[in-house]
Amino acid sequence: MRTALASLVTGVLLLMPVPASAAASLPATAGPSATALIAGTADPLATALDRVLADGRLSGATVAVDVRDTAGTVLYQRDAGRRVLPASNQKLLTAAAALEVLGPGYRFRTTVRARGGDLHLQGTGDPTMTYARYDRLAAAVARGATRRFPGRLIADDTWFDRVPLGLDWSWEDEPYGYSAPVSALTFAANDRFDAAAVELRYRGVAGGRPVLTVWPPGAGVRLLDRTVTGATDTVTAVRAHGTGTIVVAGSVPAGRQGAALVSVPDPAATAARLFRAALRRHGVTVSGRTIKGSTPPDARVLTAQTSPPLTEILPSFLKLSNNGHAELLVKAMSRASVPTRPGSWPTGLTAAVTALRRLGVDTRLLTMGDGSGLSRRNWLTARQVTTLLLAARRRPWFPAFHAALPLAGDPDPMIGGTLRNRLRGTAAAGNLRAKTGTLTGVDALSGYLTDAGGRRLVFAAVVNGSPAPATAVLDGLAVALAQSGTRAVTTRARWVQPRVS
Repeated sequence: MRTALASLVTGVLLLMPVPASAAASLPATAGPSATALIAGTADPLATALDRVLADGRLSGATVAVDVRDTAGTVLYQRDAGRRVLPASNQKLLTAAAALEVLGPGYRFRTTVRARGGDLHLQGTGDPTMTYARYDRLAAAVARGATRRFPGRLIADDTWFDRVPLGLDWSWEDEPYGYSAPVSALTFAANDRFDAAAVELRYRGVAGGRPVLTVWPPGAGVRLLDRTVTGATDTVTAVRAHGTGTIVVAGSVPAGRQGAALVSVPDPAATAARLFRAALRRHGVTVSGRTIKGSTPPDARVLTAQTSPPLTEILPSFLKLSNNGHAELLVKAMSRASVPTRPGSWPTGLTAAVTALRRLGVDTRLLTMGDGSGLSRRNWLTARQVTTLLLAARRRPWFPAFHAALPLAGDPDPMIGGTLRNRLRGTAAAGNLRAKTGTLTGVDALSGYLTDAGGRRLVFAAVVNGSPAPATAVLDGLAVALAQSGTRAVTTRARWVQPRVS
């Protein structure tokens, strides 16, 4: 009788679901999933994911995966508690923190003020200030009572500190648009709101040299043209370090068009150039030179431009993985948390971590070196990411956050984003909404999807140190999740340390 009773109790234990709280205490493993069954029928989800992650392209890599349902029940884990570099999955944390600290309706503001003959252009980090919006700002000044200013144009970027680049960003990245300087007075190259960068546009011409143009015009950069018309598109555009000279080289076929983003060395100075040119177009004269400085408190407001609310900026930020937006939001969070001091990375990141802790993320293993994921001082766990994704579902801003994530396989850049060319024709297409992440040696994919049984899942998958790009493997994981769902609950008896071969 005692033996029969023990067998019955053991059988009941084998069928118990794994609660999130229990799973959170499981140790990290380097081998097969920690949620594998030790008795009974193998879990089909764990079997499928273990098969995907057995790919030779992951040989020697650290693979961190956490999969849960929306109740928080752990369905699959592999090294979910191990600290990994997130690359642009860091933007999930920054976006959620900004929505908490700044609020969904937060707007940046660019203001024009006047005092003693000087005209002040005062920024607060608005990444949506395009050429057209600077033109509208100038037109509003022209409609005012004064069209001649005998003093100077003063570019005020003091809302943030003047540390333009992340302290451990690679110096090799400095010329490129994805690593542009961060400034409170900035501008956008295009309607995708690529901040502090110009768009170098090129077009191949039959029987002649390629045509090069810079947008926005009047940005103050100089082109050194070494391009030729050729059979393939090999054009590169690199700004010489510490200068405004862009070296454009390579070939482009006749009739072919393309573009490259190149950062500018001083966004505030470029923004002031664009504004001065716009004033001139509208008949407004500023006689003095352009300098940098702060705006006196008693300067009279002439006009202002406000950005769309944060919820409307999120799609450009998350779908297109815009690094500049992340860092501007970090410094905006700094200014919001300590209004009397210029926005900075240290204060903004502290505010972000505090907000994430309030959302229920265990921040003891979290290190934030920046907001975008460029820094290699960012460390987090897959478990922290899924905890955040679950917590986001309970916040009033979740619909905007969810909609701002790339939708797998949709070719529209403002819908599919960084997933627009991935997962087409699979069960994840039109289903998966997730943030991608890529650095040298790092691939990540984390987000939401619905499986074949209608169960809503959240997951985080981060690969560090793989000898080959792991994008295809992570796509396979997403497809396996989307195709799963024949069983509503993953069951297991107890955790066992898998053998490491």
